[in-house]
Amino acid sequence: MKFDLRELALFAEQTVTKAGNRISELRSQEKVELNYKDAGELVTSADLLSERILQEAIMGTFQGHRILSEEDGVHSWDQFKFDGPVWVMDPLDGTVNFSRNLPHYGVSLAFALDGVVLAGAVYAPDLNCTYVGIKGEGSYCNGERLQIRKCTSLLDAVIGTGFPHDPAKVQPAIERVNRLRRSCRDIRRFAAPTVDICYVASGKLDAHTESLSPWDVAAAGLIAREAGAMSCHVHAVPDGIPNELYGEEVVFTTPGIFDDLLTLLRMESE
Repeated sequence: MKFDLRELALFAEQTVTKAGNRISELRSQEKVELNYKDAGELVTSADLLSERILQEAIMGTFQGHRILSEEDGVHSWDQFKFDGPVWVMDPLDGTVNFSRNLPHYGVSLAFALDGVVLAGAVYAPDLNCTYVGIKGEGSYCNGERLQIRKCTSLLDAVIGTGFPHDPAKVQPAIERVNRLRRSCRDIRRFAAPTVDICYVASGKLDAHTESLSPWDVAAAGLIAREAGAMSCHVHAVPDGIPNELYGEEVVFTTPGIFDDLLTLLRMESE
């Protein structure tokens, strides 16, 4: 099964741009409705509008391709079969930021074949940034090639992280933050991991680590790796789940601090 990766990347870029512009327009008209999912996670009418735009574009262009989306896959992704062509999407990452007129939010779409991410795009409308990655061909922001920042010491590293929506899972994240803050130059929490991981690709961050889902890491992870970042997990990836689509305790980092950062995070979890 062969695909033109550049065409897939262009499709992803155009589709996330369309969805991102539509939800930005919806917010400017003050027509966004707020609701809550399990564990108090916010979901808005913009999330659902963006999902519909992405799904309709995919189904209208790639008949037979399956879709994994945050809004319809949040309870079942660990049973999802990743074989064959699959589109993995986050219709609106950073929903709380979006609802509060904070700029860190994005729309993400990636194409994976048999669990390997081959093309993807992340669009951050308020930041005027469109990130695109193609496996083996690099990654770009607004058409300019991305390159990670060279960093060889944790003491010089600025690292992004995040917190889970479920209050019962917050304490391990707080412990991670404490460990990072004592060992690194500083930490950042922008609350939109698709954008955070792209920041690793562009050198704004030296690493990003937290527990995420496939739709958070699919496109952004490819973009980071194609810019020179390394990716791994604090613990082993379960059987049957592709490495590139597993987000639990995931780490994206510039190579110069890879060993020290992973040692730090694994010490924390013992």
